[in-house]
Amino acid sequence: MQSKQHLEEFVINFLKTNLPPFYYYHNYEHSLYVMEKVVEIGQQENCTASEIELLKAAALWHDAGYIKSYANHEAEGCVLAWKYLPGFGFGIADITTICGMIMATKIPQSPTNKLEEIIADADLEYLGTKEAAIKAHLFFKELQHLDPSLTKAEWNKTQISFLQNHHYFTAFCRQYKEPAKFEYLAHLINPG
Repeated sequence: MQSKQHLEEFVINFLKTNLPPFYYYHNYEHSLYVMEKVVEIGQQENCTASEIELLKAAALWHDAGYIKSYANHEAEGCVLAWKYLPGFGFGIADITTICGMIMATKIPQSPTNKLEEIIADADLEYLGTKEAAIKAHLFFKELQHLDPSLTKAEWNKTQISFLQNHHYFTAFCRQYKEPAKFEYLAHLINPG
């Protein structure tokens, strides 16, 4: 059995080896970013050390399912979590919790507890940052590779609709990320 400290290295190497190079957004860097954000948000939401450990594991695996399927990657990520996490000392209850968190990142998000709310917010935290346009462009490039007919105008329309319907779940993100998200939305609606 490997230690939990080796989990990050294992998953990042797994993603680097198995994800297609045209996954400009859903790549190992995104997983590391989400892991960093679950820690930040989790600390703000008063999570215990063991809850942070579960959040980090879920963040690492939340998009690993993209190696099997684009459409149902969350469920595939859970299959991978069940396959590999026991080897890192995670038990049935922990893996069940981790898979709940992975599934909470599925769009539309519908988290059912605090940990699921934290990872749901961490996955889309970038929408409330100055990096939103840059990350959105990477996502657009990825989607355009999968569907070359996708236009920038269609993408912007999709983004506007998504942002108008999106909301953060945690108090931390509602307070500190919503304002920048609304600025980004306003810029998309009126780019002038």
